[in-house]
Amino acid sequence: MSLTKYLILMLVATLFCWTSFLIIVYSVDPFSAPPLGFALFYLSLFFSLVGTLSILGFLFRYLFNKNQFVSQQVVTSFRQSILFSILVVIALYLQSKGLVTWWNLLILVALLAVVEVFLQKRHPDSATAEEGPRGS
Repeated sequence: MSLTKYLILMLVATLFCWTSFLIIVYSVDPFSAPPLGFALFYLSLFFSLVGTLSILGFLFRYLFNKNQFVSQQVVTSFRQSILFSILVVIALYLQSKGLVTWWNLLILVALLAVVEVFLQKRHPDSATAEEGPRGS
């Protein structure tokens, strides 16, 4: 799949996710909603954040990191967008239950940082090139 097709597909999917998130926000009453309503809220928010952060993370890497292949930039930005979206959704869920404290969030961030380091060590950045992937 070409980079252009990936970005277009990701953008369309992200717009669809944000649309579904907004529909859920405006149509679900939080005081009388069944657990399915809350699950759909958190799922749609998660996928919306993953898409948005993945696109923004890739664009940032593409503009400022010329020593990595584009495919590696896509994989890294997607992985990190998933982890950050997990952080946001879990923090919001904990907030809804009144369980947010600084040490809960610190533990969550540390846990996700360990997962990120593990994933980086498991699949090292073998796509780095000295001259750059675009022949510069």
